[in-house]
Amino acid sequence: MEKEITKRSKNILMVVLIAGCFLSTLNQTLLNVAMSGFMDIFEVSAATVQWLSTGFMLVNGVLVPITAFLMKRFTTRQLFISSMFFLLFGSVLCACSINFGMLLTGRMIQAIGAGIIIPLLMTVVLYLYPIEKRGSVMGTIGFAMIFAPAIAPTLSGFIMEFSSWRWLFIGITPFILIVIILAFKYLMNVAETSKAKLDILSVILSTFGFGSILFGFSSAGSKGWDDPVVITTIITGLIVTTLFCSRQLTSKDPLLNLSIFKYKIFTLTSLINVLITMIMYADLILLPIYLQDGRSFTAFEAGLLLLPGAIINAFLSPVTGRMYDKYGAKPLFITGLVFIIIAMWGVIDLSASTTYFYLLLRTCILRIGLSFITMPINTAGLNALPRELGSHGSAVNNTIRQLAGAIGTAVVITIYTIQSTSYAQELSLENGHISAVQLAKLASIFGSSSAYIFMLVLSFAALILACFMPTQKAKNHKNTTKKNVFKQSPN
Repeated sequence: MEKEITKRSKNILMVVLIAGCFLSTLNQTLLNVAMSGFMDIFEVSAATVQWLSTGFMLVNGVLVPITAFLMKRFTTRQLFISSMFFLLFGSVLCACSINFGMLLTGRMIQAIGAGIIIPLLMTVVLYLYPIEKRGSVMGTIGFAMIFAPAIAPTLSGFIMEFSSWRWLFIGITPFILIVIILAFKYLMNVAETSKAKLDILSVILSTFGFGSILFGFSSAGSKGWDDPVVITTIITGLIVTTLFCSRQLTSKDPLLNLSIFKYKIFTLTSLINVLITMIMYADLILLPIYLQDGRSFTAFEAGLLLLPGAIINAFLSPVTGRMYDKYGAKPLFITGLVFIIIAMWGVIDLSASTTYFYLLLRTCILRIGLSFITMPINTAGLNALPRELGSHGSAVNNTIRQLAGAIGTAVVITIYTIQSTSYAQELSLENGHISAVQLAKLASIFGSSSAYIFMLVLSFAALILACFMPTQKAKNHKNTTKKNVFKQSPN
């Protein structure tokens, strides 16, 4: 009977956490195809409206490194319910916005909640499940983490085209309230809390370090790499982050325990994770640019193209999770990267006649590949660590993803801008009679193809790294997995 209750408690806990994760990740990419609409609505420039994405990423990025401390200091209930209230308050503020400043403030409040949920969810899995079952559980979590941000552009495009932009935020508010009510009723605490002391200097260093790097790379795509602000913030961020890392390595109770990189598999999966995240984020930016600027598709049509792949990706995630438990990481990584390489190879020669169906099929192939890697790579990395380092591993994983996403997007947009500008100049010299509109479209198509060549190179680099993964199945570490006890306290 006790086992039955424990299993039921685990299931309820995971349902509530996954629901919160789904809403959080959905919200993260919900505004990607709505940016041009907000430029017209609030009469702001492209550089200003980009802060809706950059600001969210900055807050999320600087918060993630301290989540390991938060998970030691506060209970599961306290952290999860607090994060959902931040998400709720931010969404209400965004929905009621009367100017851009109010919208941006609400967006950054949303990011506080989003920054806590995913590392918390990963750490809970490490506490609740033995090593041989984590792949399946992570696969289920992947359904939320992958499906939500992938359907967000379609949903956003539909709302922007057929309804008021305020429904981007009004629509998710009732669901957040439902999750909060369920959390109060059913959510249990996992693991013990401790009176951990907060290293204020480390918090300051991580905030300025990671924040500056994220801001610098996020700004590089629009301002250019030679902009003084971009150069200054990236250099400052690298110096401050180096000081932060040095402090963590010498501290007896580090804010972020970097000794996890002594574990070879964790380091290897982190490197692959960087490359995969760069590819994934860059594709979500680059494909809509090609479709809208190069081919004159609407935001809704651009978002709709991503939907079939998103559905395939989401439903394959639990399957690949079970495959990970059975076969281990290496065969999954190699299989996934072969699909990704095929998908990237298929778009290095885009033209004005490339069909919508071809791009849809190619995106499905890419998403099949990602489903073999995205969650298994997190599972493989965290499984390589002792359980007491799980929260630090989860925090590092999510910090890496934020940095890789910003860097990948910035580099790809830079390549796209340089190549499209260069091609436009050549084309205008060769054919002076071409219209400005047609010139811009052809230049956008050429720039997109060039950027995809870079992403193809990243795919091959990831495949080489995957070949160094050890060939082994997840083993049952019964001796190292202690029996979990649920705390029934309401705090």
